[in-house]
Amino acid sequence: MCVRLFAFLGFLATASGLAACSGATPGSSLPQNGSSASGRANGQKANNQIKHIVIMVQENRSFDNLFATFPGADGATSGMTHKGKIIPLRERNLAALDINHNYKTYMQDYDNGKMDGFDLSGIGGNHPAGIYPYQYVNPAQIQPYWDLATDYVLADHMFQTQGSGSFTAHQDLIAGATVVDPTDSIVDDPSSSWEWGCDAKPGTSTSLITTSGQYLFDQGPFPCLTYSTIRDLLDARSVSWKYYTPPHRGNTPGALWNAFDAVAAVRYGSEWTTNISIPETNIFSDITNGQLAAVSWVIPDQVNSDHPQSTHSEYDGPSWVASVVNAIGTSGYWNSTAIIILWDDWGGFYDHEPPAFFDNAGGLGFRVPMIAVAAYVKPGRISHTQYEFGSVLKYVEQTFNLGSLGTTDARATSIGNLFNLAQPPLPFKPIPSMRSRNYFIHRMPSYSPVDTE
Repeated sequence: MCVRLFAFLGFLATASGLAACSGATPGSSLPQNGSSASGRANGQKANNQIKHIVIMVQENRSFDNLFATFPGADGATSGMTHKGKIIPLRERNLAALDINHNYKTYMQDYDNGKMDGFDLSGIGGNHPAGIYPYQYVNPAQIQPYWDLATDYVLADHMFQTQGSGSFTAHQDLIAGATVVDPTDSIVDDPSSSWEWGCDAKPGTSTSLITTSGQYLFDQGPFPCLTYSTIRDLLDARSVSWKYYTPPHRGNTPGALWNAFDAVAAVRYGSEWTTNISIPETNIFSDITNGQLAAVSWVIPDQVNSDHPQSTHSEYDGPSWVASVVNAIGTSGYWNSTAIIILWDDWGGFYDHEPPAFFDNAGGLGFRVPMIAVAAYVKPGRISHTQYEFGSVLKYVEQTFNLGSLGTTDARATSIGNLFNLAQPPLPFKPIPSMRSRNYFIHRMPSYSPVDTE
């Protein structure tokens, strides 16, 4: 494991160097691997009130885009262009245009830490974005998110694992990385947008970022991968899991948009039918019927994802998230469940905070919002702790005594420090929203991919 971690997680020369595999100094090197100490037969730690973790994955928003003006948070209402001009962030609707957000755009936006290249980006490919990325959403249009952040915990220094798009971001949320060999990690999207994963058309390839920082366009493997994911650790400890995802028609962009479609052991195994739950609204019946798994991922339909499509499309993400939270909060699961709400990448929107460090696998990426909802948090707390997607995986590993994947989870600070299991459980306070659970249950799916970048 030591060799693997050093090959994957070595920092650039600007960082202060890696410590030995047995320990590390904060912020610049590797922490110890997760414990593999024995626990109960199902992996659950004794005296841990949290029996269920629900990870809700929304789409394509930077922290400043959703929480620029949230009281006490590290937000910004102005930003710098590549010419050094400070401009105000404009308040806009949640409905938005799709800004480029691949690795090239990430490096351009970052501009050696100056965070001033967002105006050089494009919209929908090659249309100049200008100052369009410099905006934040009118809080009234995302009131459920603000209510959740007010009633529970908002984390304002969660960084995506890699400066890339949704394909690798969703992989990072199940694997902690996209390492395919000692010197290469997958970056950006597969070459064909028609299918992402083992169902991709023959000849589909991926792009790579090397440990020396070289970008290898379309020189990576077919997107049907064999690396380990948190699923392997969960299965090894007989800890239940489900991945709720919307239906898609074949031969359409991004279908099937499902992280485990790119994991061969799941796609071609029995868990494809037992653990991949389609449609995503099945989570409501599983909550009602007492069948919520220990670990769940919840992927929204496109119109519920917050993903920018156009300025005239439906945007029901805040109500969707509120409906799932309310379903859990008003059920018998409330006192035993932690709900983690996060956004998979920055979506090209401006953010003022540079990544906390660089590794040699294309990360860290930019900040995205994260909200932790549970009966064991301090209401209204804002956490300024540096997290990454591996922090979520580490919390899952610690909660169920799984050991460590040995990817970014090994270096990450666990989000477990957001919870105080010694406090009396908070009573649930329902989150008001425009749409109800029944609305989402009965609405026809859009059959559109959650993302194509």
